Amino acid sequence: VAFVVAATLAHALDAAERVEVAYEPLPAVTDTAAALAPEAPQIWPQVRENVAVDYRAGNAAATEAAFARAARTVRLPLINNRVMGVPMEPVAAIGDYHAGEGRYTLHCPSQGVHVVRKTLAEDVLHIPGWALRVVTGDVGGGFGVRVFAIPEQALVLWAARRLGRPVKWVAERTETMLVDVHARDHVTEAELALDAEGRFLALRVETVAALGAYLSPDGRDVPTRGYAASITGIYDLPHFCLRTRAVYTNTVPTDAYRGAGRPEAMYVIERLVDAAAVELGISPDELRRRNLVPPTSMPFTTAPGEVIDSGDFPANLALALELADADGLEARKAAAEARGRRRGLGVAVYMKINGGSPDELAEARFDSGGGLTILIGNQDNGQGHETMYAQLAADRLGVPFESVRVVQGDSDRVAHGRGTGGSCALSVGGAAVVMVVDKIIEAGKRFAAHLLETAEADITFAEGAYLVAGTDRTIAMAVVARAAHTPGPHTEELGFGLAERHLYLPRGKTFANGCHVCEVEVDPETGQVAILAYTVMDDYGRIMNPMLVDGQVHGGAAQGVGQALLEDCAYDAASGQLLSATFMDYALPRAADLPRFTVAYNEVPCTTNPLGVKGVGEAGTTGSMPAVVGAVADALGIRHIDMPLTPERVWRAIRGQ
Repeated sequence: VAFVVAATLAHALDAAERVEVAYEPLPAVTDTAAALAPEAPQIWPQVRENVAVDYRAGNAAATEAAFARAARTVRLPLINNRVMGVPMEPVAAIGDYHAGEGRYTLHCPSQGVHVVRKTLAEDVLHIPGWALRVVTGDVGGGFGVRVFAIPEQALVLWAARRLGRPVKWVAERTETMLVDVHARDHVTEAELALDAEGRFLALRVETVAALGAYLSPDGRDVPTRGYAASITGIYDLPHFCLRTRAVYTNTVPTDAYRGAGRPEAMYVIERLVDAAAVELGISPDELRRRNLVPPTSMPFTTAPGEVIDSGDFPANLALALELADADGLEARKAAAEARGRRRGLGVAVYMKINGGSPDELAEARFDSGGGLTILIGNQDNGQGHETMYAQLAADRLGVPFESVRVVQGDSDRVAHGRGTGGSCALSVGGAAVVMVVDKIIEAGKRFAAHLLETAEADITFAEGAYLVAGTDRTIAMAVVARAAHTPGPHTEELGFGLAERHLYLPRGKTFANGCHVCEVEVDPETGQVAILAYTVMDDYGRIMNPMLVDGQVHGGAAQGVGQALLEDCAYDAASGQLLSATFMDYALPRAADLPRFTVAYNEVPCTTNPLGVKGVGEAGTTGSMPAVVGAVADALGIRHIDMPLTPERVWRAIRGQ
């Protein structure tokens, strides 16, 4: 509408106050389900009933036949509440233009500089990619909301060229909560068909998902393909039928947020399994055991067509329950009752599909001093990429960890990259690193053979040194790297320097999986929920750095707990105004709201990448929401309660309101 640029922030704010816009208020619809109503305002005249996408997946005929022969069916309505990503730092951008070079430079937080550059250069500025450099330093959180280019980035670049000086924009927190994409916001009816022994026969799901007023770049894929791929969970569930109507509403657009459809899917199936256990009078743990895919069935093709290569799902469940001391729950419940409290246990098994990135490029370059630089197109958003990639390279090469430098987030220095998302940093990016390191080792053999005065075929490599087979003659990798940068008569034959690149193409997806166990206590007088214990048993394949993995599990689980108990985007129904645009109104979890997480691992190596890893970043969010809600429902003795489980909502549920 208007764009104000000034020499100081105070001047810019004063000028913005002088901008007057005459708006014509229109009818609004902010409720997701209400967008389908015949009388609902039509946000886009050409989109009937506000339905942007009517998506169907599964085998409808086989599902209906399974329901027809079922001994029991269970239906459950669910709401997956709208949330915000809320990274630590608000969004910001600095644009500059160099007239002599005819090039733009953008500094901004992102989850991948090449994704941002492509959109801004090709679709907005209409310039070749080389004419725009995008630089991203350390980023205080991504979670999906930092993936794409945004209008303000284009504006600061345009203004910088027009004004002949750099232009900076830094959003205030409220602006960020209004500008960043939101997530989730599903209204669902789910049904499960079971035989007389409690075996799952089929699943039927009808979901209405909000896209917001405008379509975000990947907004339509999250509640459709991303959602459908995981909807049957890790169960031997042969048939399913899913329909998602993705609708426009007068709200902020939605897109990927830590899980991108997978947490929504796990919430549906796990809450439905708990409801089925209540109706059938079967322990939720026992109902899960009867239907989990056994390890002997690997590789297993799910009803949506995903091929799970590895995992021991029953073991995850058993180990998690043992670690959580589930057998002692009844005694703890009795003690809580004596104090006027209600205690409950929630269990959720999960699968998080990872490794969907089509490729990743890694480069490795030794310098003349023996130091190694790794350049890679991933972007660190606090996950510890620099540590992880340096660790992989140092271990494989046998060089000091501190001699390895990792470069990310600069489109001028890193030739290609897919950015960070889908928990691919290790399964795809890490695989690229180890494979380019292997190329470096192989390339170094010709220099080692020259220095050791032997044939290249006689050279092997182990523990950071080249060896002449059958002898004790060795030479360290660092010495070889320095020699490769020393010009001499050998240079024409052997080349100069030691540098390689490798584009890794994944052989298949990976499937992180596990079990979350949450124990809560509820105060029936106030509805306040306290998480007393939280246990996670995860299978991420091989664990490369336990400290980094623990941190990702804690962070993901905290975000899931936040959505389950506290977070909710609220809109005024009449005006469409966002009411939760500050931390006074949008409740993020704080330390006092979270327990001390107990995390353990059941490592079953993956077979689809050279590291045997499955990815971790989004898994904690995927299993936490159904575990928390299940625990509160168990404490209250009810089938279900919708998120967020605020004290008022729990208090009303206790009183049947």
